[in-house]
Amino acid sequence: MKEITYEQLKSLAEDTYVLIDIRDEGLTAYGMIPGAIHIYNEDLENSRELADIPKNKKLIFYCEIGRKSREIDDTLEYLEGRDCYSLTDGYVGYVSAGMSTPEDKEEKRKKAEESIQKKFHKQLFSPFAKACKTYKLIEEGDHIAVCISGGKDSMLMAKLFQEIKRHRQVDFDLTFLVMDPGYNTENRKLIESNADALGIPITVFESTIFDAVDTIEKNPCYLCARMRRGYLYSRAKALGCNKIALGHHYDDVIETILMGMIHGAQIQTMMPKLHSTNFEGMELIRPLYLVREADICAWRDYNDLHFLQCACHFTDTCTTCHEDGTTSSKRLETKKLIAELKKTNPFIESNIFRSVENVNLDTVIEYKKDGIRHNFMDEY
Repeated sequence: MKEITYEQLKSLAEDTYVLIDIRDEGLTAYGMIPGAIHIYNEDLENSRELADIPKNKKLIFYCEIGRKSREIDDTLEYLEGRDCYSLTDGYVGYVSAGMSTPEDKEEKRKKAEESIQKKFHKQLFSPFAKACKTYKLIEEGDHIAVCISGGKDSMLMAKLFQEIKRHRQVDFDLTFLVMDPGYNTENRKLIESNADALGIPITVFESTIFDAVDTIEKNPCYLCARMRRGYLYSRAKALGCNKIALGHHYDDVIETILMGMIHGAQIQTMMPKLHSTNFEGMELIRPLYLVREADICAWRDYNDLHFLQCACHFTDTCTTCHEDGTTSSKRLETKKLIAELKKTNPFIESNIFRSVENVNLDTVIEYKKDGIRHNFMDEY
């Protein structure tokens, strides 16, 4: 497969080529190159949409970082006679090519902050502040490690922490912590560039987690997530922090509740805060607990920001960053299920969320507390 850079692509007349995004839905939901069509890699051979593209147009395929698109065999029958290219560095290359000048970055930072203070105050800052107050996530004298993965959620969380600190209602310190577990060069650069553009002074440390899980066949993402959490706790504690903040939002919470029932045969939820069992005196907090994902996306798009869903070097083959070990397909499936149920029940999301606040133990057959099982027959 021949390659073409994004700069070369821009020099072509738009009516001479078709851009084809071959990533899965979990990634395309986080953004596509304008004008591209989506045909999942595994569906290319039997795609009617691909067959209908005029033979005189160049086919330019792209994935996340340019690896999978390079591997497409353009000698296959369904591509015979076509002028095919792989976009160098994929979607990440497109995003990186659009990085701003220092002057543009200052404008971008100001716009992002003003949009939190005004346009998206009710949707973003208010539920963020409510969660912090309701669950007592920020307390006097705290030193919080705001853990940034490079995605939209953690980047927004960092900006919201900066905004609430500006209000000076509670005296606390912040460290914006980025762990590089073995990112691709392009992904690492994108995280640093976005942080710079948004005025987030990040502290980066490196680990070899990706290498450690590279050969793991069963649930590598679950192991990776657990190891990342341990490294974050360890580094945060060494920096004098007593809490780490993660960017899980309201939709993550309700999806986790539903997935626990459907796939795990249990009723559980993401807690707004947790005591660490392995790092004494450390807590995990989730200040986006009441913030809706749609509002995060709206803020991102309004400010023309581009983030990665997953910045690991497995991105083209594995798109999950979830600590519960679920695959992106399961989470996407659950997201679609909730959306479908919402068509007939507009309260479905809040009902799922509140269900774990209204557990009636008199109607529960069995439950666990501190690892000990309690059955209703014990007291019947």
